[in-house]
Amino acid sequence: MFTTTGSRGMYKAPLSKSLLLVPTALTVLLMLLQPQYQSLFEYNLQAVREDHQIWRLVYGRLIWLDLKDTFCSGLLIYNFRVLERRFGSRKFASFLLGTWIVCAAMDLLLAETLHFLFELQVEMLPAGLLGPVFALFVPFFCSIPRVPVTQLLGQISITNKSLVYIMGLQLLTSSYFMWVVALSGLLSGVLYRSNLLWMQRLLLVPAWLSRVGSLLLEPLLSGSEPTQEAPMGMGATLDIQRQQRMDMLDQQMLLSQLAQVRRNAQPPQAGLLNWNRFFPTLRQRGRNAAPAPAAAAPQARRPGPSPPPENTPVTEEQVARLMEMGFSRVDAQEALRASNNDINMATNFLLQH
Repeated sequence: MFTTTGSRGMYKAPLSKSLLLVPTALTVLLMLLQPQYQSLFEYNLQAVREDHQIWRLVYGRLIWLDLKDTFCSGLLIYNFRVLERRFGSRKFASFLLGTWIVCAAMDLLLAETLHFLFELQVEMLPAGLLGPVFALFVPFFCSIPRVPVTQLLGQISITNKSLVYIMGLQLLTSSYFMWVVALSGLLSGVLYRSNLLWMQRLLLVPAWLSRVGSLLLEPLLSGSEPTQEAPMGMGATLDIQRQQRMDMLDQQMLLSQLAQVRRNAQPPQAGLLNWNRFFPTLRQRGRNAAPAPAAAAPQARRPGPSPPPENTPVTEEQVARLMEMGFSRVDAQEALRASNNDINMATNFLLQH
């Protein structure tokens, strides 16, 4: 219901999977088996300033020391995997590395500012990968389109991004000084995204390191491509279940037609996919009371040119949203026409193909 891309699991998101497994496993191991070493991983700013323990800027920002922070951060990283599919693993890793470095300077700067203006002494901050997690809200807000899902009490609009913001709010209220880390992460995300002082170029993961990680880690951490429809949630209503099932059937029909076009070895058409050769969507079939696909199959095999596409109107606002994600105008228009102006389905097709 709240997914942004439609594909489930960790498909094409090996870095997100590693961020879920490795720090979480180290957190559980440290808290349950070796609790006497927790003090080494505390994010103690006072020790950094007075005792010059610079290493705490690294150790204190690697492992979570609170199970609530671990759970909320894990859910957010799982939802932010769409950004890795959108940008690629190397660019996604560069964003995490850049914001992780900038957050260290931001934490110290904010702590000194609070002490100078309000005489508020910030001695210790929550530990873990919290700064980059909050920084990921910036590209998530700017790059992922907002698609309404349902209405709550007839007035409050629930979108595909509502659950992510609720989890961020829960993480923000988990400890007293979490708002300092959140502000530091958000500022770091804005600075990196705006490419201030050429951060995106200076803090870019080297190509050789990206290739080594792809060769060594991707076969172990890459998720399999989803092939079957996941079971519906227990709390989903009948309308939402029907909506999800129809979306999945639409997608399977379009993919089967794409495979048939490739098998026939026909010359490629303009744009990303030749959406006009596909069957109409299931919603349009239901409204027009068209015959079943089995009856329409012989007609699709008749020789001669394909029938002209329907002049489905496409709103410029939806086209602009898809273009902001990096797709061309032609591909965005074709995807919207093929999906009957369903921007969620159009985003699925463009991201997966």
